[in-house]
Amino acid sequence: MDCVIDFQNAVFVADGFPVIAGVDMRVMGGEVIHLRGANGAGKTSLLRALVGLIQIKSGRAIVLGHDLADDRFSVRKDVGLLGHRTFLYDDLTVLDNLRFVQKIARQPKTSLERSLDKVHITSRLLSTRVSQLSTGQRKKTALAALLIRDYKMWLLDEPHAGLDESGRILVDQLILDFQSTKGTVIIASHELDRAMSISTRSMVISGGSIPAGVTRDEAKIVLAAPVDEVDCRYDILTADTDSYPLSSNKSDRGGSVDVA
Repeated sequence: MDCVIDFQNAVFVADGFPVIAGVDMRVMGGEVIHLRGANGAGKTSLLRALVGLIQIKSGRAIVLGHDLADDRFSVRKDVGLLGHRTFLYDDLTVLDNLRFVQKIARQPKTSLERSLDKVHITSRLLSTRVSQLSTGQRKKTALAALLIRDYKMWLLDEPHAGLDESGRILVDQLILDFQSTKGTVIIASHELDRAMSISTRSMVISGGSIPAGVTRDEAKIVLAAPVDEVDCRYDILTADTDSYPLSSNKSDRGGSVDVA
């Protein structure tokens, strides 16, 4: 297997503050890594760094062949991030949102059909505006959007949150299916038993120190305080930002998007 993540003494900064300090991390293609750590330990910051949302200050940081020190934007066409925010448009229906993702990702219509089938989204749900969805329905729609894109790596921040048991089982199966195609998955989760059951190995993160009791098989990452969450809809959704500019202002988005 090829190395898909290679961090060596990597330091990442936001607003001049080192939010990730001195990370050494190697991940091989096809691995499912479980990130463990307390709230505020830096799990979300590490995921954001991997997709180029935090600027590297020093050290080495290579993700899927992309050197984040030279270009931290090109990696986003290969890496999908699903976090606490779903990056969906509330004023559009589920179908309009997914058609929009299919269009900007330049994927065939079959990719949309395949994602709907895998996530089990009903025809009734397709015509529902995102603003009217439950937390679990939003998560399933965001998962469908993730599946549409031809990503090589998934970064999942608490992917089971807000889902019932059937939804959690679905997430587990989607992860294992993606892994079977040589996809790499990084999962940040407090649900230790569930995450460990589908992971190939674990990495433990703490705020500035390595906690006691870490096994020899677990990677050890030292992080500083996490960066504040910001709305990165524009960066994550648009691989081609010149062709498909987006606005985070609802009043600028207009009505539904027809990309059929």
